[in-house]
Amino acid sequence: MRFLIRLIGFVLVLVLVAVVGLLMLPGERIAKVAADQLKAQTGREVVLSGETKVSYYPVLGVSTGPITIANADWSKGAPLMRAEGLKVGVDLVSLLSGEVRITGLEAVAPDILLERAKDGRVNWDTGVSGVAASGQPAGSSNPLALSLDRALIQRGKLRYVDHGTGVDVSVRDVSADLRWPDYDGRGDFDLSATYGDTPLALKGHVGSLADVLAGKVTEITAELAAKGGRIEFQGRGASQPQLQGRVKADISDSGAFLAALDVKGANLPRGLGRTVKLGADVTLTQAQMLSIRDLSATLDQNAFTGEMDLDLAKQTPLLTARIATKHLDLSGLDTGGSGPSANVGWSKARIDASALGLMNGEIAFDAGGLGVSGLTFGTTRARITIDRARAVAQLSQLSGYGGTITGRMVANNRSGLSVGGALNASGLDMQNLLSDVAGITRFTGSADANLEYLGVGNSTHAIMNSLSGKGSLTMGRGTIQGIDLDKLMRSGLGTGGTTVFDSLTASFTMKDGNLFNPDLLMKLPALSANGEGRIGLGPRDLDYLFTPQIDSINGGKGLAIPVRIKGPWSSPRITPDMEKAIDLNFEEEKEKARKKLEDEVNKRLGVEKEVGESTEDAIKRKLEDEVRDKVRKMFE
Repeated sequence: MRFLIRLIGFVLVLVLVAVVGLLMLPGERIAKVAADQLKAQTGREVVLSGETKVSYYPVLGVSTGPITIANADWSKGAPLMRAEGLKVGVDLVSLLSGEVRITGLEAVAPDILLERAKDGRVNWDTGVSGVAASGQPAGSSNPLALSLDRALIQRGKLRYVDHGTGVDVSVRDVSADLRWPDYDGRGDFDLSATYGDTPLALKGHVGSLADVLAGKVTEITAELAAKGGRIEFQGRGASQPQLQGRVKADISDSGAFLAALDVKGANLPRGLGRTVKLGADVTLTQAQMLSIRDLSATLDQNAFTGEMDLDLAKQTPLLTARIATKHLDLSGLDTGGSGPSANVGWSKARIDASALGLMNGEIAFDAGGLGVSGLTFGTTRARITIDRARAVAQLSQLSGYGGTITGRMVANNRSGLSVGGALNASGLDMQNLLSDVAGITRFTGSADANLEYLGVGNSTHAIMNSLSGKGSLTMGRGTIQGIDLDKLMRSGLGTGGTTVFDSLTASFTMKDGNLFNPDLLMKLPALSANGEGRIGLGPRDLDYLFTPQIDSINGGKGLAIPVRIKGPWSSPRITPDMEKAIDLNFEEEKEKARKKLEDEVNKRLGVEKEVGESTEDAIKRKLEDEVRDKVRKMFE
């Protein structure tokens, strides 16, 4: 800001010299005197080239040729400013009375480079001793009586380089319209520029432009508009920068809006901010600490309240926040093909998890309800930690389906997306849970479970087909509706009715998207059942053997009828496994029949088995002996 006021001071010198030059000095002499004055105020080399023209009617003014102002001596970049020319008009009557009223100021095609060194120095701070921020000699008691009816910038370029953080931002097509009729009064501004291919617009006013130029706090209102939305600010601020006031945002397309501000690739899921309406009290300090209080935000269909602190001085912004909502709807995270009626497989659409890398931080989250992937939960309390694109959600409470889930869930996007976690559940209503998860409604009961899982990939299909981990399930009394296993085992008629079981236990492992269960055990009042097999979580199929057994029939020997369930989830085939049934129920009879058959074969063939020899080996040995005998007789 010091440099800006000194540049205005340069304009004042230029006009004063031009007035004298009307009678005494040629244009090139006027340019040299003005350049020397600006060099004295800024400590920078100033070059005015081309023709300097003075006009006195209808407006007293001066226009220059190309101008160049040198950069700081530590900079290796281009000059601080280059322009094709300056045009200045002043009110002669005000000038003769000791005031400078600039009726028009125009910079033609300025090209400005602003730089911050690694040690914090900035190239626009001239630091010339003996000159105050107003551009007057230090200690002067006379205020600078300066006003500006209108200042224009056309076809400008602006580049900002921070050598400490690596930030390098450039805008082009810069246009500015500044009105400052009273030096100590209000200043209005209307700016526009193109960043990349996106137009930006900033307009508003400051209560006292003189205070801004002097680094003091003053009233500020501003509105930033870009493709996809706008942000408004009303409050107080200074040029350091410092801000305190109320912010409102109305963003219809957050991806486009953030891209316009150089935050590319932030394609947020529906429910997390594709559209945004926001209001909050904000404070921004010179240390680049942003505090947000009294936050009220609507992100798509979700409404939030809370507060947060964001440290913008970090290379990756650091966030600390507390967020609350009555109900969080994350159905927008669903990528299709995941519901119980979807038989086409998991979605292969790419999951954009780039938002995990936007910041680090810790978020305390409370929700009265949560809906995600077709599941509905009640009270949710979690603490989310984000570190270098890895988010860990520690669940202290997730209520739903009559029970509670606790544990940890992780989403890691450091080198491709992976998801994992360790969860413990107690008292879950299996009928409602399985209905939402897989459309299964016949299974009732309360369950305790634990699960450890890991999936890798940038789509639901890839994650589900890579799942690995382990877990277990324990249930007390429950039912299976639509089938009566006891009636099936006793009479062969099991259609309809209900199976009531006393307990159910199972453990499982997961690998490459398949779940393997070797030890399902279900106990019923008059029978038991066990199961083993594979459930394809990725391929959405299964191959499972379920074996109910009753011990009180068949002469006390019991009876087991294995049932094989095989095929896709949408239409599995359920068939009795007869070979397995025979093995389980008639093992003794099979052995007797086999022994009887062997004895009959041995008798008819005249085979006598040696100790430890099978019937097959005995027959083979007898045949070999007979062949040798016949061959021997042929040569006798």
